[in-house]
Amino acid sequence: MKRHLVLFSVVAGMLCLGLPTAFAQADGKGKRAAKGKAPIFKSGIVKQGAVNIDVDITGAQQLWLVVSQGEHGYNCDWADWAEPRLIGPSGTVKLTDLKWRQATQGWGDTRVNLNAAGKPMRIAGQPVAFGIGTHAPSVIAYDLVGQNFTRFQARAGLDNGGTDQNGGAEVEFLVFTERPPGEYLQAARDQAAVSASERGSGPEAARESLQSLTTAPGLAVSLFASEPMMINPTDMDIDHRGRVWITEGANYRISPRMNKPWGEQRPGGDRIVILEDANGDGAADAGKVFYQDPTVNAALGICVLGRKVIVSSSPYVFILTDTDGDDKADKRELLFLDNSPGDHDHAMHAFVFGPDGKLYFNFGNGCAQLRRPKGGTKELPLNGPVTGIEWEIVTDLAGNQVNANGKPYREGLVFRCNLDGSDVETLGWNFRNNYEVAVDSFGTLWQSDNDDDGNKGVRINYVMEFGNYGYKDEMTGAAWKTPRTNLEKEIPYQHWHQNDPGVVPNLLFTGAGSPTGILVYEGRLLPKRFQNQMIHCDAGPRTVRAYPVQPDGAGYQAEMVDILTSSDSWYRPADVCAAPDGSIYIADWNDAGVGGHNMADRDLSKMRGRVYRVAPEGHKAATPKFDFTSAGGCAAALQSPNLAARYLAWTKLHELQGQAERELLKLWNGSDARMRARALHLLARIKGSEQKYLGQALRDKDADIRITGLRIARERKLDVIPYVKQLAQDPSPQVRRECALALRHHTSPEAPALWAQLARQHDGKDRWYLEALGIGADRQEAKYLAAWLEAVGNDWNTPAGRDILWRSRGVNALPYLVKIVTDKNTPEAERPRYLRALDFFPKSPEKDAALVEITLGALK
Repeated sequence: MKRHLVLFSVVAGMLCLGLPTAFAQADGKGKRAAKGKAPIFKSGIVKQGAVNIDVDITGAQQLWLVVSQGEHGYNCDWADWAEPRLIGPSGTVKLTDLKWRQATQGWGDTRVNLNAAGKPMRIAGQPVAFGIGTHAPSVIAYDLVGQNFTRFQARAGLDNGGTDQNGGAEVEFLVFTERPPGEYLQAARDQAAVSASERGSGPEAARESLQSLTTAPGLAVSLFASEPMMINPTDMDIDHRGRVWITEGANYRISPRMNKPWGEQRPGGDRIVILEDANGDGAADAGKVFYQDPTVNAALGICVLGRKVIVSSSPYVFILTDTDGDDKADKRELLFLDNSPGDHDHAMHAFVFGPDGKLYFNFGNGCAQLRRPKGGTKELPLNGPVTGIEWEIVTDLAGNQVNANGKPYREGLVFRCNLDGSDVETLGWNFRNNYEVAVDSFGTLWQSDNDDDGNKGVRINYVMEFGNYGYKDEMTGAAWKTPRTNLEKEIPYQHWHQNDPGVVPNLLFTGAGSPTGILVYEGRLLPKRFQNQMIHCDAGPRTVRAYPVQPDGAGYQAEMVDILTSSDSWYRPADVCAAPDGSIYIADWNDAGVGGHNMADRDLSKMRGRVYRVAPEGHKAATPKFDFTSAGGCAAALQSPNLAARYLAWTKLHELQGQAERELLKLWNGSDARMRARALHLLARIKGSEQKYLGQALRDKDADIRITGLRIARERKLDVIPYVKQLAQDPSPQVRRECALALRHHTSPEAPALWAQLARQHDGKDRWYLEALGIGADRQEAKYLAAWLEAVGNDWNTPAGRDILWRSRGVNALPYLVKIVTDKNTPEAERPRYLRALDFFPKSPEKDAALVEITLGALK
């Protein structure tokens, strides 16, 4: 009876108020340990020795350790958190066994089991068993989400490294369970900026920093370039000659709206720099300025395509062209605009060249529209502000204006378009700050996405085309903390609405971080476990990782493997690219912090920035010589791990058409599936040969080749119905996934029956497959569902059938959802799932009738 009353009160209340049927769910964590921003511990001024800390942190999701300097300034204020412990029902955990989310200090580094200078910790002459050494002003933050600790215990004291200098050290220790007031954070940042000038800079200091780097087994790291040759690398690309192109961020966050104190650091604007290893010793010995202008301050993306360079610098995307080959831009065109004010990390990111000859790119939730100059790409004066542009909002190939306003897209988006910016497709939406997108040879998309900082929800996504990725409520745009029916129990899953129908699942959670550049490494130089896998930079935890993936149903599963980490808290990897010889290069912003629109390096003469080269031990740098004048030379270059080389090869081979067929067939008939896919993309674009090669691809024994063929047919706007018929019973759920996506917006009278055939193969366990079915039914949900209902008849009430009805947006699903909710055999724990599904139907007489029937059923 209690359940019936709950259902009645909730549903009836929603009917009266016109609200969606969402239950407000408690998170089960209890009350927070502290309200507002008051510290739960405050030591008072400490001038010698240590103070004991033992505080209640029950329910805390965060732990902030703050050391403020006394009135004398920050001289000699070396501070130790000694023997810090977290205690909970499961026992005691050393705080030093956890990784902090962020750490900022006034001098030196924050270190585990060492003081700020990297020496053994001592308080009042006595060694510290374990602890965290830092220097005031200091802020150290930990995530405790899901940990269920109840007490924090430690000793907090002055380290002998400071007190032995007799400089009048005095500090105050504070503990918070919520973000501290801004003055503590800003004091730590400001003093870090001051102390930055005390750190060594220049090539010698950069070489010394190599000692702090750790590579995966079998790999070695070397320094390719450092300050002053370039500084603050925000993004990077490598051309076919092995030259490294850097966008700089000396003028990071200087717009008046950011209200930052450091102001313009490089008069004349930031630079795009070309770094070259002319003598082949593996280190840059020459640098050139390709372009400099305030419109490319801290540009977040660069893509080198021969003599054309696409630069993403919100609110603009420029094409800069070197028309005469002197390595200087002498033509500037405007390709796209977004509607952001710019000067923000959540804006337009890098463009990449795909195996289909298209461009792929994305922007974060700092943008809300994609615009183009009226009439197409617009030539501009070479330098100076962008003025007098008539623009229009892009309408994508689905007929939608590209607005992130919920009609239908929200938040961060990912796109594909032609090289001239035409035929834009919106490939995914509802990300927070999807920093870059990477595309493999089969045309599969991968990217990272940052959470609302501090929720351990940074994620890696396989981007199933046309999917919703769940950052905000699809229907209302509500933030993830807003109570809703069927709320997930764990915060990372809550964050991305993983229990909502219509949300594509995440591939992998990577915890707390600040994800940046990503690539799919399709070279043969690195060890085998990194080949054909994502390689990704995460500047927050100071690591470059690989994410080896394996097929899992219609989707994938992945793991994390570190490639390049550092004990230096200034190591901030911003981007990773593959060179023509197969080595990878990593751009290191090199700063004390990351995120928060802040930087510690604020003196142009001492700003840092490094580029590292990672390759097998003993491998000597050597850039291959490419021949882009012949079909054979281009076919060889098409196999390069370097995207710039592949672009030049693809362009020439496509231009040659049938004259390139013989060389491409050598790849197509080979054994390497990725090289075969690259050849297929071109063979299927030889006029008159499309059907021939797509037919071969769809009969191929390799599922990835069959997938590639179907994608090409879709992109070429061929009639996909015969191909879907051929593949609808394919043994690979990933191939059938692509069949479902191919039916999206298809008006053929045969499409509903084909969709029903695919739907009948859903096993009730594969969320990837289910979401592919949902995407494929977009705009035709009722028609497609009717075909399935006719096919299954009375056998709809199975785990798989309930799944399909839960995901469907067809109005004819409503009577079945009512039956499921009111069925006494439906487990109590499952009812909220089906009630939540009702939220995704717009208001209609059918929905009202369904809610009334549920209410009446609850009263019986």
